[in-house]
Amino acid sequence: MHIGLIGGIGPAATVFYYERIVQAFAAAEQPLHLTIAHTSALTLSRNVATGRADAQAAEFNRVTGQLAAAGAEVVVITSMGGHFCAQAFAALSPLPMINGPESVAAYLKQQGIRRIGILGTRVVMETHLYGVLSELEPVVPIGSDLTQVNDDYVAMATAGAATPDQRERLLAAGERLVRDQGAEAVLLGGTDLNVVYDRVSLDFPVIDSAAVHVDAIVNMALAQS
Repeated sequence: MHIGLIGGIGPAATVFYYERIVQAFAAAEQPLHLTIAHTSALTLSRNVATGRADAQAAEFNRVTGQLAAAGAEVVVITSMGGHFCAQAFAALSPLPMINGPESVAAYLKQQGIRRIGILGTRVVMETHLYGVLSELEPVVPIGSDLTQVNDDYVAMATAGAATPDQRERLLAAGERLVRDQGAEAVLLGGTDLNVVYDRVSLDFPVIDSAAVHVDAIVNMALAQS
């Protein structure tokens, strides 16, 4: 199966998806067919902030046309935040989409995790990953903490790297979800959060939504190879 990635939203997330997929196919000793089309993290950020789902869906559709022309058989949005327009995009896309939030919801149910803390953009946190976690008990940062997490995440995703202050605040926000709000685990609902949480020793479990999404992509692609 030829995988099409919508990349650039942000750059670090694109690299994460690409490297993990390459590694998985190498471990399986299977050939990989993959194409990446670039779109703008800044455009996505503005459309999320203003609720312009139709505009973002049209942009995703534009680059998906490039992927389809290159031979891709499925399309992947390499951003949990980018899935805010998933319904509108699916209605336009010439390719079927492997949905990230739905992959995460299925994984959490499989693992038996109910009270899940969420970090990511404001819209991801406030909508509990676009409503797909409604059957669970999601918790998110409260008040100014939510705004700070959103601002730090958006700045980090756009830059492709975290400053020391951003890293410290985002790690502390995850800790508070567990300590103060009783979360069983913290879900990294923003793809670029792996920049902060990767290879960090913590006293609570962390679930990377991007890693779960990648596993779903790889499993589907290998099953059809």
